[in-house]
Amino acid sequence: MNDYVIQVHNTPLEVDAAAWDALLLEQSHASPFMCHAYLSALHSSGSACAKTGWKPRFVTLQNDSGLAAGAVIYLKDHSMGEYVFDWAWANAYQQHGLPYYPKAVVAVPFTPVPGSRLLAKDGQARAALVRALVGLSQQWGLSSLHLLFGAEDDIAACEQAGLMLRHTVQFHWTNQAGGYQDFDAFLASLSQEKRKKIRQERRKVSEAGVTFRHSEGAAITAQDWDFFYRCYERTYLEHGNAPYLSPDFFQRMARTMPENWLLFVAEREGRPIASSLIAIGSYASPDGEGNCPLEKVAYGRYWGALERVDCLHFEACYYQPLQWCIAQGYQRFEGGAQGEHKMARALLPVKTTSAHWIAHPEFSDAIARFLEREDSGIDNYLDDLNTRNPFRRE
Repeated sequence: MNDYVIQVHNTPLEVDAAAWDALLLEQSHASPFMCHAYLSALHSSGSACAKTGWKPRFVTLQNDSGLAAGAVIYLKDHSMGEYVFDWAWANAYQQHGLPYYPKAVVAVPFTPVPGSRLLAKDGQARAALVRALVGLSQQWGLSSLHLLFGAEDDIAACEQAGLMLRHTVQFHWTNQAGGYQDFDAFLASLSQEKRKKIRQERRKVSEAGVTFRHSEGAAITAQDWDFFYRCYERTYLEHGNAPYLSPDFFQRMARTMPENWLLFVAEREGRPIASSLIAIGSYASPDGEGNCPLEKVAYGRYWGALERVDCLHFEACYYQPLQWCIAQGYQRFEGGAQGEHKMARALLPVKTTSAHWIAHPEFSDAIARFLEREDSGIDNYLDDLNTRNPFRRE
């Protein structure tokens, strides 16, 4: 394929970490979740590996200059941990006596954070990488290939290659131009109703005797990490599921990527009772005028509580992180997939995009028609959400 040599690696350990991360930093929408250390921790900790239904294949394109492009593709026998739901597609295959699994997913496991998925030196390498991924999916006899929450240049390359696009909605908070002076200034920008509600929720937590402390990077102690995992595990178990991520995964994060984590711990009467873990990072963000200034972003990720306190979740997962973002000059806080309730906390709807290749021609046509109808529904949904903007109207 042109002058590229396609290589397929069975584990991240077979990929040069420095070359991978250097290529990631060249992307327009990099995030900590595509770092070699993050992907390696998912695999080595047993969180995302063949045993859990996430069989990794790191696909790289090499040329005379070295690593020209790369992507991690997971071969999957289920659709869990993706946040772009295709259960109906799998059921339709089953009803027609056809296997939907295994399928291929280009994504960060359990992480619905938009960002670069196709790491490439330039547009030519990115286009070659898409062709390579589709070709490998055909060679391996897979039903489909799905690139989830891709950056704009990823989606453009996929669309040019003939992949179908699918849109979903997330909720992100954005700092005002120049940054809010403090949390009160942020509240002042909201409608009276929303401002009053947030103050009431924060007061309930305070009157319950709950205080917060936060630790960043290497200042997060081993005891703090252990306590966080107790909270995180409890939340999953209360919902009848085992947690996706193992204790070993977070231990690896503490060792290899401490600078990308921020921990909030809620305490009452000197006892920790809840925690939320926030990912932090920065990347070059194109501004449409040929410039790529660095943008500092926080990502709401994990939370859990050992005791029930009214409104504690909102305080730990939204108000404390937003207050920190304002104080530290962060431009954006991404609240993750789903949840219209986030709009009341000033996280506004954002359209995210995935790209899909379906091997079976008739199913491909049927899914294309479905996506056309769904896309119209998404646009109407966004219009409806935007009428409920929580900010004060001049």
